[in-house]
Amino acid sequence: MAGINHAPVSMAVTDNMQARKRNVTIAGMDSSPGSIEDAEDNDMRDDKRRQPVKRACNECRQQKLRCDVVQDPWVDCSRCRRLKLDCKIESNFKRVGKRSRNAEMEREIIELRKQIASSNTRSTSNPPQPVAAGQLTPKQESSQVSPAGVYQTPSAMSTDQYMGSQEAVASLLDLRSGFDGSNYMRNGNQQFKRIEDIIVVPEKVTELFNLFFTYYHPFLPFLERQQSPDDYYTSSPLLFWTIISVGARRYPSDTGLLNSLAGPVTRLVWSTLADIPQSYHVVKALCLLCSWPFPTSSTSTDPTFMLCGLMVQLSMQLGLHRPSHSQDFSKFRVELIEEELKDKVRTWAICNIVAQRVSTGYGQPPSTIYDWTLSSNDSSDPNFKLPGDIKPRLEIEKFCDKITKALYANRRDPVGLTSDRERSTMLSFLSRDFDELEEQLKAQNDCITNLFLRASNLHLHLSAFFDDPSAKDYRERLLSLYVATTSFLEVAMNLETEVGPVLSYTPYYVYQMMVAAGCTLLKLCKSFFAAHIDMEYTKNLFNRTIWAVRSVSVSNNDLPERLAEVLAQMWRLGGAPQATSGADVDDSLRLRVRCRMSMSLLFDSVWRWREDARTKGRNIEAYLKNPTNPDSAADSSAASSVGPPHTSSSTPGITGGDPSLAPAPILPQANLGVQPPGNGVGGLPSGFMEPNYEVFDPLNWLLDGLVDLPYSYSTMGGIEPQSIS
Repeated sequence: MAGINHAPVSMAVTDNMQARKRNVTIAGMDSSPGSIEDAEDNDMRDDKRRQPVKRACNECRQQKLRCDVVQDPWVDCSRCRRLKLDCKIESNFKRVGKRSRNAEMEREIIELRKQIASSNTRSTSNPPQPVAAGQLTPKQESSQVSPAGVYQTPSAMSTDQYMGSQEAVASLLDLRSGFDGSNYMRNGNQQFKRIEDIIVVPEKVTELFNLFFTYYHPFLPFLERQQSPDDYYTSSPLLFWTIISVGARRYPSDTGLLNSLAGPVTRLVWSTLADIPQSYHVVKALCLLCSWPFPTSSTSTDPTFMLCGLMVQLSMQLGLHRPSHSQDFSKFRVELIEEELKDKVRTWAICNIVAQRVSTGYGQPPSTIYDWTLSSNDSSDPNFKLPGDIKPRLEIEKFCDKITKALYANRRDPVGLTSDRERSTMLSFLSRDFDELEEQLKAQNDCITNLFLRASNLHLHLSAFFDDPSAKDYRERLLSLYVATTSFLEVAMNLETEVGPVLSYTPYYVYQMMVAAGCTLLKLCKSFFAAHIDMEYTKNLFNRTIWAVRSVSVSNNDLPERLAEVLAQMWRLGGAPQATSGADVDDSLRLRVRCRMSMSLLFDSVWRWREDARTKGRNIEAYLKNPTNPDSAADSSAASSVGPPHTSSSTPGITGGDPSLAPAPILPQANLGVQPPGNGVGGLPSGFMEPNYEVFDPLNWLLDGLVDLPYSYSTMGGIEPQSIS
């Protein structure tokens, strides 16, 4: 039975094999057993090809993921079920690149934001005259959407203003037209510089660069004005945006640009510092940022001193202190170029100048290194000779460093102060050094250099507040301090170059020394020493100092504006000046805060003002509702107001202020020094909100929450922010 059952099968297999053998023979192939097996494998592969191909669904194909979809019967894949996606297979489906899709989404977002800005503009402005449809040109339509601006933000972005039409926007954002989504956009032959969501057109870039080199660069002259903005961008994007930010501090066309740049540029700083290795052009950007930091309302959120340390450390890591031996600091071969060597020497000198100013202004030990590179006056190599506008200022900062180390670096004292006897001796030597330095710099005849020279003299004589009142030369020391203070303030408030008054453009260090000078006048006028000075002149000078500090402010509620109000309040709450008659020497001028070197006076003054106000039961919040006139004899906060808040068309310190204080110079378009209007740009950016710091800082304790200052960080719609003129 078994044989009968299997016989047909065996015969069928045999016939099949013979047929295949004949086919192979006909094809001209070898009819060996191996060839027969190959033919069988080919047949099996043909059978597999004839089977239906299992395809992934559209969503998985878009993401290039493995798909477990079942087509017959249809069962959605596990990914689509989990994400609740529409699981389907389309024969004409094509993958869409992520970048192209993101560009398309960005185009739609821009269009929607433009429509929102258009509706907001129509609702807040006067209704335009009716115009027949189709009569407006694209340029006219764009002008009705939003006013011309130098930059664009998500809240008010008018793409037609720059691109001309919706099609231009679409082509601009398409990857095929060259949009990289990060640094710039191309439109024809123009380049729109971009950082995050802020775009600056080429014309405004040129204008901001001109503002920087005209008004700010003379205080820190180490960059090449002949280089184009594109050259600076190529060398370092951070340096480019830092120059733009400094130039925007008093930009008349858009007072909100500075605060808009604060967050993006700050994030660019930290992302750039995180990249290793660095370019020495980054050091230049840090020098500018430490000289003109972004506005902040608290010293606890001010990163300047930290950036200053990074600036010095980065310079040494790159070998700027040994510019002729750059090979020792690089694993690649370095070819010394003469122009680059000179540039590195200048950068290293400016780095130390800025570091010394930051340390002096913040009352901290300096991190400067005055090595051979900065002391090679007699070097035969011309590449190490500093330019005539940098060398004198370096000598001034070296003198400030000598003061700090001689008076505030005593290892035997808990707070670093030298003893009274040693300090008296050191002061005589330092005063002689100052006279020699002053005589040496007379040939310069430079008002900016003279300003920093007077600041160093003030730094020297502020040590008088640490002297023993019983010393025989105590009054003489206070008189020297008074002369140094008034000399510095007069030079600062009469600072004028060929472009006009430039006090509003001075570095942050000048403002810090002005506040210290104001506190000095305040303490001397409220003490026994008032009998030895011209009180009428001193009161007038103190008044002018307050308005001068207010004029340095670049944003509502920043530190210059707040500390100017604190100075006015200290005058009002400190009692009447001493009678101009002989008075016994007392210890009322001695400081409680003694660890901040020459700036201890500022922190001590704030402490005393706070204690005095609370002891007398003063309502500090009520006094801070309006700008205070220190000359006012009224005691109410309403009477203490100088007047209505300043408007955006005024120069700080002029309208409602001291008429003797010179205004900022006039630009072709508008006055520089314009305060931000109450249109939402007056507040500080969200990135500068104060955290809950636990650092013991008496100034922050006063200004960071215990006293509710009236200046809000973000302006509410329809409400004019409180401001100080």
